Amino acid sequence: MSKLESLAKGLENEGIALERDAKLSALTTFRVGGPCDLLVSPRREDELRRALRLIRESELPFAVIGRGSNVLFPDDGFRGAVIRIAGGFSGIRDVSDTQIECDAGLSLRELTEHALRRGLGGLEFAYGIPGTAGGAVCMNAGAYGGEMKDVVVLTGYLDYNGGAGEFAHAEHGFSYRHSAYQSGGLIVTRVRVSLTPADQSGIRIKMDDFLNRRREKQPLDLPSAGSTFKRPAGNYASALIDSCGLKGFSVGGAAVSEKHAGFVVNKGGATCRDILELIETVRKEVLLKTGYELECEVRYISNKP
Repeated sequence: MSKLESLAKGLENEGIALERDAKLSALTTFRVGGPCDLLVSPRREDELRRALRLIRESELPFAVIGRGSNVLFPDDGFRGAVIRIAGGFSGIRDVSDTQIECDAGLSLRELTEHALRRGLGGLEFAYGIPGTAGGAVCMNAGAYGGEMKDVVVLTGYLDYNGGAGEFAHAEHGFSYRHSAYQSGGLIVTRVRVSLTPADQSGIRIKMDDFLNRRREKQPLDLPSAGSTFKRPAGNYASALIDSCGLKGFSVGGAAVSEKHAGFVVNKGGATCRDILELIETVRKEVLLKTGYELECEVRYISNKP
């Protein structure tokens, strides 16, 4: 029996949901990427712990994703296991009058809507950001003047050996689009936020305003991974790209959005190769013409050396 089949059998015996040859293009917002050997979808922390043990014992490569809103997989896929923290991994609990805790796989939309029902403000900026609470913590997601660092007070995690731990407050190492979780080796399992009592109608107005701004300014009608580049110090990636005349520039099925130059979009049939080539071309042109070196925000996941 191969390592892969042995792993699959072990996961099935543990009652952990899995899918063979899952299409990664269906699990990422870019809508590109080949198949993965095994898609593993734990529903709770104890299932994740058991899945990690079995995967580590198999010695097969593995990757961890949420709702795939900020990742890019190769066209030939991923050999090994992809662990998806989403879907069933999405419980939510009220900890106190002002604090909410959720599983890492809960969508930001569901978290913000729960806060609205509780009459708690502070998360409005996250409404409309695709992805999970855990993913948002990992990259300190933010928009319209707010960031996860403003509301997150505690997170739980498992290391790759299944050991549990917590980060509180400054231990998260939050900075612009960064957290301590980006160092690798840890998987966010739960997120606790501390919010402020506010009028529900006022919260709803803010949420709707931010969502409408996104719809007006961002190419939400095309597959993408959101903002492709981090904001460089003293400038904006979209302004720099636009100033270089790159709006609409394309490689194969990938293009710089005509609506917002900070977005690389899949205009139809884009491959991972198209997207990577376009990103690199944009970076080189911007550096050559403006002196700014853009840093890509999208996480490329490959198990090739």
